[in-house]
Parts: sequence; C-alpha cells; structure tokens
Amino acid sequence: MKTVSTIFAALAVAGLSACGTTYELPKLDAAQNAKAAKLFSEARSGQPNNQLSAAAAQQRFHRVAKRISPIGKSVCERTTSDRTNFNCDVDIAIDHEMKERNAYFTYEKRNPIIRISLPLLKDTSTDDEVAFVLSHEYGHLIGRHIEKQQQQALAGALILGALTAAATAQSTPYGSTYDANAVSTSMDIGAAAGSMAYSQSYELESDTLGTRIAHAAGYDPVAGAQFFARPEKTKTENGKLSFWGTHPPDEKRVATVLATVDQIESKIALRRVGTRTATEEDTSEE
Repeated sequence: MKTVSTIFAALAVAGLSACGTTYELPKLDAAQNAKAAKLFSEARSGQPNNQLSAAAAQQRFHRVAKRISPIGKSVCERTTSDRTNFNCDVDIAIDHEMKERNAYFTYEKRNPIIRISLPLLKDTSTDDEVAFVLSHEYGHLIGRHIEKQQQQALAGALILGALTAAATAQSTPYGSTYDANAVSTSMDIGAAAGSMAYSQSYELESDTLGTRIAHAAGYDPVAGAQFFARPEKTKTENGKLSFWGTHPPDEKRVATVLATVDQIESKIALRRVGTRTATEEDTSEE
C-alpha cells in the first residue's frame, strides 16, 4: 500500500510541477515598485465613479471589444502556434444575467468565451479600464490557466488521498485496507488546495499578457490596471465574489504592468519560461 501511494504521490507531484507560468514574469526594480505604490495608493483613495447609463456602458464595451478582439486573437495564435488545434476564436460578450460587477474567462462547449457584466461596465471611467479587463481575461486563455488548474486539482487530490491511504492502511487476514471516508475527504481537500496553487502567479501572468495586448491595441494599460486597485469589497451583499474578489488587488500587480510596459518600450519580447532568447515577437509592434 505504501509503495503504491508513494508512486501516485510522485506522479501527482510531477504533474503539479508542470503547472507554473508559461511565460516569464518581468523582474521588478525599485523605481517600478515605488511608482506602483504611488499609483496604487492614488487608485485606492480616489473618488467613486459616476455610473454610466446602460446604453453608454454597452457602447463602451462594443467600442473597446472591437479593437481588443483581433489583437488578442493575433497574440493568442502566435504564442500558441506550437499547440495543435488551440482555439483562439474567443466569443466576447456582455453577461446580462450577472448582477455582480465581474468579468471572467471560461469555456462553453469547449469554445473559449470572455464575459463582462453590465454593472462592471457601468462602473468604469475610461475605455482603458475595459480594455485592460478584457485583455487580462485573454491572458488566462493564452496562459492555459483553466487547463493547469484542473491538472493541479487532480494532482492535489492524488497527493493527499495517497498519503491518507498510506497513513490509515491496516493489514488484515483478508488483505490490506484503509479508511475510505478519510481518503475521500482528503482528496476533496487536496483538490481544492491544488486548484489554488499558482493562482497569484496566474493573475500576474495574465496581467503581463494583458498589458501587451492592451498596449498593442492602442490603450494605456497602466491607467487600465488601476481599476484593479480600487478599494472595493471582495464580496457582494449576497455573498458572491466581486471583481476584486476574483482579481485580488495589490501593488505588485501595478508594478508588473509598469515593468511590462518598460519591456515593450525597450523592445523586449515575451519569453517562455526557461528560454534564454525571445520565442515570440514583441506584441507592441502590432
């Protein structure tokens, strides 16, 4: 039993170790961190925005999505050219059913979709903010974050389940047995913990990719990213996560955007993790 558990745990660890970011996150220097702290503070002390009308919010969405969509698709196709049948045809639309201020990327019948709620659109103050939100969600697609989180959940379940099986194993005249209820509970806990692994890194990777997409589409990603830093509650009154609950604000996010803009202006291309030279073209030249 212990031997089998050890093998399963080793396989799970191997799977989990392959779930880091696909692309290098920019290194942050003192100047970028200092500027980010200032911008973050300003964003959190700003006055509440005047709400857009539903019509104005929808106009802003269509205006921005029209520019972001082709750039996001182009960057996606180039960065995933080594993957067979990777679908970069994203359906971007307003989620009219969602009452919370939020935006998300997911798959619907295996087709990638990006959705943003009308309440969130009404709460934006500039096109730059909507552009960065949509570009950030494209980053989740390009970074394959849903796929990786599924792998992490499986790995976490295998690790904790195997360890619990080994810990509760007992020898009987009829063979070895273990506490099935404890293993099941441990697998649920392991899956939840595994799915959370690298979550902060994935957000920063999406910020990095989103910065390049928004910049290439002609928007100001720094101004757009400050939307993430607003002093908002992470949950709504009915207990559901808000945009700031699913996209936790911190100074490092703003610094990452600043550092990525510096890379773009210095003609430093996006790099895959573990490579010494750029593997993709600089998206700022789109």
